[in-house]
Formats: sequence, C-alpha cells, structure tokens
Amino acid sequence: MWYLHDGAPPHFARQVRDFLNVEYPNRWIGRNGPIHWPARSPDLTPCDFYLWGHIKQLVYSEPVNTIKELTARIRVAAETIREDPTVFGRVRASLERRARDCIDNNGLQFQHLP
Repeated sequence: MWYLHDGAPPHFARQVRDFLNVEYPNRWIGRNGPIHWPARSPDLTPCDFYLWGHIKQLVYSEPVNTIKELTARIRVAAETIREDPTVFGRVRASLERRARDCIDNNGLQFQHLP
C-alpha cells in the first residue's frame, strides 16, 4: 500500500512525516517524502482529479439512505475500480495530459480547461 497526501501545511508537520516514514517506509508520496509531489497540486494529483469523482459517481448513482448502505457502496466502488484493468491506463493518460497543460500554462491553474 502507498500513501499520497497533498502537502497542505498540517500534513507537512514533522510528526506527520515521522509517522509516514514509520508506517509507509519509502512508500508515501508528498512534500519532502521519499516520492516528491507538487504541494497543493490538485491539477496533478490523481486522487483529486480522478479517483474521488469516480467513486462519488459510482456511490451516488442512486440516493443513499443509511450509513451502512453508504459504507457498502464505497467498498463496492473501490473494488470495481481495483478490478478494472483499464482504470490505471486512463489515469496515466489523464495525468500526462494534465502535466502538458500545466507546462503550457507556465504552472498556473488549468482546471478550467477541457
């Protein structure tokens, strides 16, 4: 398992990084972590630009009536994504497109682009 965080100031605290180094040795992605990632970069963070939206789409395709039902739907959605062999290819292609957009926009926000 890997851990990805967004580099927000509270997540960058020494205690947090120490915890991540113990719990996820060489397997966490973030500011000054073993795998570097741009701080507060929703444009480039796969969890922000793909995963959460896709999970919400699967979970809320119909109204949810109870916490138990919500929990079950989240589990099913995560399993559905995990078992789909095309998901990571689509995420990678989207990340490459977003990285190009970021470069083309001199590092400025580009979420408004199609």
